Amino acid sequence: MSLAAGFGRLRAALFVLACALVLGGCARPQVFHQESYVFGTRVDVAVYGDDKAQADAASALVLREFDRLHRAYHAWEPSELTALNEAIARGESLEVSEELATMLRDAQRMAAAGDELFDPALGSLIALWGFHTDTFVPVRPDPEKLAALVAARPRMSDLDIDGRRVSSRNPAVQLDLGGYAKGYALDRAATLLREQGITNALINIGGNVMALGKKGDQPWRIGIQHPRAPAPLATMPLYDGEAVGTSGDYQRYFELDGERYAHLLDPRTGQPAHGTQSLTVLITPRAAAGTLSDAASKPAYLANEGWREQTRHFGIDHALRVDAAGKVEVTRALRARLQFPAPVDAVVVD
Repeated sequence: MSLAAGFGRLRAALFVLACALVLGGCARPQVFHQESYVFGTRVDVAVYGDDKAQADAASALVLREFDRLHRAYHAWEPSELTALNEAIARGESLEVSEELATMLRDAQRMAAAGDELFDPALGSLIALWGFHTDTFVPVRPDPEKLAALVAARPRMSDLDIDGRRVSSRNPAVQLDLGGYAKGYALDRAATLLREQGITNALINIGGNVMALGKKGDQPWRIGIQHPRAPAPLATMPLYDGEAVGTSGDYQRYFELDGERYAHLLDPRTGQPAHGTQSLTVLITPRAAAGTLSDAASKPAYLANEGWREQTRHFGIDHALRVDAAGKVEVTRALRARLQFPAPVDAVVVD
């Protein structure tokens, strides 16, 4: 081979290498998704960036964490939570993990702030209505058992939490963290993603959503589910560190004799709540925004016409309610964010 031919081949190789480096360095940012089914619902982790390997590894880490939380705090399959419930039913105390003890203290605080309308101590009531399964049988519970359980008044304030040792003054307490765990999982996901160097992501756990950063040069954009139609009621931007939670009667429910019975139970009556189709809260950036987005929507949903007072208890200015007749009520702060795909005669409140 001649010297000139050798130099020609070298130039060609260097050109190919240069092109590869240019193309690799200019990879187009995009959204990388990973999905799973956890907490009885579909979850999606969307990461915006140009490094697919980093995005996939971070998302997989989050999904493994979701699976861990699901198994550790399941309300009716064997878990640390069911072990605690069994101890409470026997009148005994149990030493639990530091994580569970912290969660229970936080849930106690939230229950007190929400006039005990949000109450994870109602596991027995949830089971009595048949919602401790993935498929619901349309049957009303035994009236005597229901009355006895309502009279026993199990509530979070019955718990004694001494360090990691937990007991209850009321043996009727049975814990179900279904109205808390998805929000807690959002906060855990945000922490893990940031630790992995991910600054732009959207985490969605069955409608409980949290945003990190943005999607390119635009904020993330999400929809608020219409409670009676397979379409969004409204859309809005979601900014860095914000979380959205919705409680509604359209996901876990059964119908009997033309009446809808949803899994959101009123501790004052023991009955599925009526009067509200859905209640959405948007939590601006703060500590544990994800947890608050999940837990704070429950007392506001159950309060019906008193929903705005309940959101004020938690320092929430952005909220929307759809009442039983389909009327939309929205706070002024949230209305300024919303876009409605179809005309909606919303009542704006302060």
